[in-house]
Amino acid sequence: MSVNQLIKPITAEWKENLNIGGCDTVELVKKYGTPLYVMDEKTLRTVCREYKEAFKNYNNVKMMYASKALSNITIATILDQEGFGFDTVSAGEIYTVYKAGVDMTKVLFNGNNKTEREINLALDLNVGRFSVDNFHEAELLNRLASGKGKFIDILLRITPGIECHTHDYIQTGQIDSKFGFDLTQIDEIVGLTKNKYKNLILNGLHAHIGSQIFEIKSYQDEIKILTNELNRINSTYDLNLNELNIGGGLGIKYTNLDNPPSIQELANVLEDVLNEQTKNITIYIEPGRSIVATAGVTLYTVGSTKQVPNGRKYVSIDGGMADNPRPSMYQALYSAEVCNHRNSEEEIVTLSGRYCESGDILINNIKLPKLNSGDIICVYSTGAYNYSMSSNYNRVEKPAMVLVNSGQSDMIVNRESLEDLVAREVIPNRLRKE
Repeated sequence: MSVNQLIKPITAEWKENLNIGGCDTVELVKKYGTPLYVMDEKTLRTVCREYKEAFKNYNNVKMMYASKALSNITIATILDQEGFGFDTVSAGEIYTVYKAGVDMTKVLFNGNNKTEREINLALDLNVGRFSVDNFHEAELLNRLASGKGKFIDILLRITPGIECHTHDYIQTGQIDSKFGFDLTQIDEIVGLTKNKYKNLILNGLHAHIGSQIFEIKSYQDEIKILTNELNRINSTYDLNLNELNIGGGLGIKYTNLDNPPSIQELANVLEDVLNEQTKNITIYIEPGRSIVATAGVTLYTVGSTKQVPNGRKYVSIDGGMADNPRPSMYQALYSAEVCNHRNSEEEIVTLSGRYCESGDILINNIKLPKLNSGDIICVYSTGAYNYSMSSNYNRVEKPAMVLVNSGQSDMIVNRESLEDLVAREVIPNRLRKE
């Protein structure tokens, strides 16, 4: 079974308490506190190798990790060691992989509104590819590259008109989208890169059709559209474009209701179009969620409870929507387990967060062993879009993150302190007390 088809990290096991990466989760909490993001290195490296193995027969397929799912120096180091390139969408993500020692020629800069500051940073750090999203960016990038005497390899991001059955907020390939050039705009931008923007070297096309995708035939349709468009451009403009970036988006299993296809099934579905239409084309695939989600869990401590008369029982934890905004934002579903006991008596409760919002509910109506204040809860599949979307809402410090492997735990993101919260704030002199 593929890692993206599992709810728990591959090292999760029960001993006296729940163990992950050979580490007792209760001991992790004693050492590092809660909330605590925990990343299992073995699960992370295993899924990376699954992707490489699934596509091993296609020499022209290259893996790019979608950094927005989870970006920090340690994660970038591991992905680099596993042979992945990086899809980045901000100066922060670019600088993170740079500080991890990544070969910057393996980095793509993507995004719909890149600022001049970000573009200059990417140019100065010799980022290997830009995915140009719109006419404004093309003009700006050419001007800045020209000023530095640089010639920049680019892809054109397009909207292929494919709608996946996923949440509206994470669809990106449909025609009505903020991302990319519409197919009717391709000729104009190709003409500009060929005749006017002399510092931009067009290599191919880029598209991303969405996230948490279970219908993998959508990728076949995407590749066919991109390949046909690439061939048309080459023929019409006497070019030799030979790169296609098909994005990522493969779904994962958050609960038993989810049935995502495996990584190998994705490769099998793409086999026909990869062989028939793309023999001389380099294909980039950009998994993000399916790389890091299952490797990550979040540990919380139970606090107060409230039984509504003739209603739900709320069990509050010491985290919530600031360290995992997805349930509030997307109505995302998660699975959870008690770490420190397996009492036979069970009850249905609602795990609620600590933040001052009625919508701060982590999991509705989950059956768990009877809980007491001080119990430890493990929420699974939180490696993607939890830390990366976290905030300081209610002025609460962001959690720490540890990496576990073979019984060893290492801090990879320090817990924020109260001093960190105010460290960048300045009181104007005119408001200071004398």
